[in-house]
Amino acid sequence: MEIPHNISLTPEIEGLVASGSPVAIGVSGGKDSQAAALATFSYLDRAQHSGPRILIHADLGSVEWSDSLRICKELATHFGRDLVVVRRKAGGLMERWKSRWLSSKTRYESLSTVTLVPCWSTPAMRFCTSEQKTHVIMADLKRRFKGQKIINVTGVRREESAARSRMPPTSTDTAGQIITWRPIIDHTVDEVFGAIHDAGLLPHPAYREFGMSRVSCRFCIMSNLADLQAAALQPESQGLLQEMVDLEIESSFAFQGSRWLGDIAPEKLSSSTRHRLKQAQERAIKRKSVEATLTKAMLFTKGWPERMLTDDEAALLCNARNQISKMYGFASDHLTVSGIQHRYAELLAEKSEKNPKQMEFW
Repeated sequence: MEIPHNISLTPEIEGLVASGSPVAIGVSGGKDSQAAALATFSYLDRAQHSGPRILIHADLGSVEWSDSLRICKELATHFGRDLVVVRRKAGGLMERWKSRWLSSKTRYESLSTVTLVPCWSTPAMRFCTSEQKTHVIMADLKRRFKGQKIINVTGVRREESAARSRMPPTSTDTAGQIITWRPIIDHTVDEVFGAIHDAGLLPHPAYREFGMSRVSCRFCIMSNLADLQAAALQPESQGLLQEMVDLEIESSFAFQGSRWLGDIAPEKLSSSTRHRLKQAQERAIKRKSVEATLTKAMLFTKGWPERMLTDDEAALLCNARNQISKMYGFASDHLTVSGIQHRYAELLAEKSEKNPKQMEFW
């Protein structure tokens, strides 16, 4: 049997394919998922795979490009298959960012944390991928193919990043049911576009018409400056751009660490929005300065709080909470030294009730 050029295989994948295990190919509308689907179907046909095959797309909501779902449907039609579309029940990624900010605000007001946390996902904390894609896809596959070993195909390529360059061709979930296969992990970007062209398909217009180097969300936490600028210029992005900048303003957290989305294409924003953004950026500087007065031992960590604060520490936290609450207009509780100490005693008592042995000596 001739194996498609440059496809990454393992004995485990070959065995599962030979036994007719279900194969699910995750498709996003981007070039890599197109190429991964093409390589996978080619191999499965040659291997005379007899099991079920599906294409599955995780809909992220308003953050997605308008053409992404169309590209996925066209790919499914190319293979004569239906497209399975799954969504997080609690809403899309924009809704998740907003709810995260509300949670941060609420937790701060009730002194369930000592500093505000960003609403945005980050390269180190990609809940946008884990919650919006991986979790909903895995849950669907486990329901759909209950009790079976499942091959989950993704378009990850080593060329994309240093982290991905170290990824193996396959990995298995903790339950041992889902085997994630990366068939084009060693493909180059030229090979990816070449495979799409040879199949008679077109890549997402964001590559050809907008000048984007990658297609995921319209504004992605992993995007470089050029991609963010290109996305900001597209008419279909204007509503999302305003909504995201509004969240930057409300939270005073930049979309990409120190890079504010509102600074990417200021000409696309109203003068009022630009003014409010400047105020938010000034507020962010002040917040960081205030939070820097807290000692490392006072900051939130797993198992917080581990002890009562000293009176000096409580005074530092009291000063910080008053300044930040006033800065944001929060209706915060526990704004006195005694109030903070009472709250810590309350939190430690709650921990003691849950884990009495761990709290014997606090």
